[in-house]
Amino acid sequence: MTVGRVGKSHGLAGAFVVEHPSVDAARFAVGAELLVGGEPARVVESKRARGRPVIRLDRPVERGATLEVPRESLPPAAAGEYYVFQLVGLDVEEEGGRPLGRVTDVAPGVANDVLELDSGLSLPMVEDCVLAVDLDRRRILVAPGYSDAG
Repeated sequence: MTVGRVGKSHGLAGAFVVEHPSVDAARFAVGAELLVGGEPARVVESKRARGRPVIRLDRPVERGATLEVPRESLPPAAAGEYYVFQLVGLDVEEEGGRPLGRVTDVAPGVANDVLELDSGLSLPMVEDCVLAVDLDRRRILVAPGYSDAG
């Protein structure tokens, strides 16, 4: 799972700004292990500059490289909460059985996150719209009236 990207260098010792960082600051603490290019790298220095995480790893990495953690290292999501990777690929259907599409992404919105579907629909991630998420059955049930399809 992506937790950031290698940004511009910071200083002369190999530290860099983490672009698009995870909100979990522990991901960038000294001693934390990240995957860069599928290979492990350990954080050996960590600080903040202008509110952004700045880290140095135990090996050189290229600017723009993706910083990841294994999915199995993630804490379980709280009840009623989901990781984006759990929702991507789920079928979305309206109450009553009408298929609306498949989740391609979950985009951050101003007031709430938004389910983006392969059909071009965008649905708000609010309780009134999303009635049920069934990870085992790989589907999301939404209330009628949130889709202009059909």
